[in-house]
Amino acid sequence: MSFEHKKLKVLFVSAEVDPFAKTGGLADVAGSLPKELALLGHDVRIVMPRYGFINCKMDYVCDFPVQLGTRKETCIIKEGSITGSDQKSIPIYFIENHHYFNREGIYCYGDDAQRFILMCKASLEMLRYVDFKPDIIHCNDWHTGPICLLLKEKYCKEELYGNIATIYTIHNLEYQGNFGAEVNEFINLDTEYFIPDKAEFYGMFSFMKCGLVYADIINTVSKQYAGEILTSTYGERMEGVLLKRQKDLFGIVNGISYEEFNPEQDKCLYVKYDKNSFTFKSENKKALQKELGLKERVSPLMGVVTRLTGQKGLELIIGCIEEFIEKEDVQLAVLGLGDDYYQNIFDCLQRKYPDNVKAVFEFNTDLAKRIYSACDMFLMPSRFEPCGLGQMISLRYGAIPVVRATGGLAETITDYDTDRKAGNGFSFEEFSVSAFKETLQRAVNLYKNKPDAWNELVNRAFESDFSWKKPSRAYLELYELAVDRLKKGVPHE
Repeated sequence: MSFEHKKLKVLFVSAEVDPFAKTGGLADVAGSLPKELALLGHDVRIVMPRYGFINCKMDYVCDFPVQLGTRKETCIIKEGSITGSDQKSIPIYFIENHHYFNREGIYCYGDDAQRFILMCKASLEMLRYVDFKPDIIHCNDWHTGPICLLLKEKYCKEELYGNIATIYTIHNLEYQGNFGAEVNEFINLDTEYFIPDKAEFYGMFSFMKCGLVYADIINTVSKQYAGEILTSTYGERMEGVLLKRQKDLFGIVNGISYEEFNPEQDKCLYVKYDKNSFTFKSENKKALQKELGLKERVSPLMGVVTRLTGQKGLELIIGCIEEFIEKEDVQLAVLGLGDDYYQNIFDCLQRKYPDNVKAVFEFNTDLAKRIYSACDMFLMPSRFEPCGLGQMISLRYGAIPVVRATGGLAETITDYDTDRKAGNGFSFEEFSVSAFKETLQRAVNLYKNKPDAWNELVNRAFESDFSWKKPSRAYLELYELAVDRLKKGVPHE
């Protein structure tokens, strides 16, 4: 399908966008994919809430009332921008509402349902006041699901909205935005939609299900995960809904920003380097060891940069890392926030092995990049992983991933011992300490006993291409498919 003559207008809606608001990979995607789409000549604009901590240059555009239950809330739209690699500015519309968005956090408030229904309604109402009618609205994760519902149940009856298609991207099916039935009050629609075939989910109002039922096209962030979520193991009780939409479900592996993650120009690093000078990684390793209070070692330094949750397979690391410390003298640098359970265990480990383990419990993008640049191996033994960005970033910095072959990890990492010519990391399938331990031992053995082969593997990591070039074109194909289906009146499968 060619896009040489068809230029699309795309409205990209996300609760978080890098560099303005970020808790994880969603913000990275929302801050990077629109840039690549704009680079291809499409008119892409972004909309998100203006949280209390966002301070950037922005100009007033308009304001309007939004019905939210029995009252009206005033929303103010201000326009800022992000700059693409070609220095072209991409408009970003900030939704201001003092009561719901002027806060120092993004999530975890008691009124999150109202907050994100307001975001969804404002994103649609805004189109009445701005000189931009999208061909497609790209909705991201549970926060945006009601846009698909509102467009199909209400707004499409108006000429302005009649030909707007939707694509709904599942970044992580585990987070669904399921709220009590009382949330229906804030949608301001007849309750005919609140049935099991539509928005109702085990008696709850489900933001995620709104997207899955009403979007023209659904996609998730790897082909592997798109297949996995059709099963009860990974479907998070949504597999039945997804099976009904299976022919409308696609998988596209994310990319990463090769501008932001670039060891040749990264100001966060101690020493910059590229594929022709990756021996300077050792200088970054020494500097990180000093910064974190680890003893200078030539043995492997392993990095973990992640949310500390059950999804990430941290129990596999915990189950064998002491043996590697005591037998192989490895070091472990952990950066992340999350469950107290995991924080307490990593804290105990760093107290027991102060020369070998350091855990930093915070969100710190600069330190994350220094860990990527310094570590020899990057650990991601995830229980499930829709896409994963850490393994791609680690390759960009010449750190070799050790991963479980699930979701996007299975698509992006080829096991070295399985394919010596194309392997770019180490992987295993069975979710067990023994399988992870055996895989990690293979990586350590290669690092210690075959330095030339290890350097060849690192060089291959630098030659990997996980930029947004291919994924952006795949998204354009989905956009065109969604627009075409809507115009032809093709019903949902």
